[in-house]
Amino acid sequence: MINFIICEDEPELLKMYQQQIDKFMMKYDIDYTCYTFDRYNIKWKRSIRTIVGFKIYLLDIKTDEGSGIDAARMIREEYDDWVSMIIMISGHPEYRYEALGKRLMLVDFINKLEHPERKLQDALLICMKNYDNKYKALRYTYKSTAYNIEFRNIIKIEREQGSKRCIIYTDEGKYFIQQSLNDLLKKLDKRFFKCSRGTAINIEKVESYNFKENIAKLKNKEEFTDVSREKRREMFNRVRGIH
Repeated sequence: MINFIICEDEPELLKMYQQQIDKFMMKYDIDYTCYTFDRYNIKWKRSIRTIVGFKIYLLDIKTDEGSGIDAARMIREEYDDWVSMIIMISGHPEYRYEALGKRLMLVDFINKLEHPERKLQDALLICMKNYDNKYKALRYTYKSTAYNIEFRNIIKIEREQGSKRCIIYTDEGKYFIQQSLNDLLKKLDKRFFKCSRGTAINIEKVESYNFKENIAKLKNKEEFTDVSREKRREMFNRVRGIH
């Protein structure tokens, strides 16, 4: 789920932003919701605390109640949210350098007076690339139950001995899928490394790997040793960031 949180005090621009988001999201098979506000009031603050999922903010830099710069600072510093994407939109280009200089990790500063439609599409594409890297999900059905497991939560995948299914180990527990390991890996991305004939590991879950002892320490403090001899060098390089 992607949550677009828009604060804009001009109704026509607010409508245009929503239209541009709808146009952009037509290219993706991802659920999304737009939340709209015309000022940075208590209702807005309550919403940013309670909305769950990946967030993309479109913030007007000046409204009748509050500023986008203060709102972005609140998101980053007060709520310690350095994952959500923030796009600043304003008809006051003189605020551009102030906004970008605050170290608030803004995706872009868009001048609403200079063809914001095209620039907004470009900024949304940057946000989506970030979403793809962090929030991709494996969706499948097993025994009449639908599953939606985010890639980032998968620790490792093992082929179950004596069957045609795999076990998916996650931060929350383990799940089964009726599929071969090779076919399953085709649905995943490059963070998953097939380290032996029957096992794949999420490299992002590996804290360190001792090549000599063939021991990987995972970020959940477990140790992982299922790396075949011919895969050890590649495992070592993958953990180092060399592909």
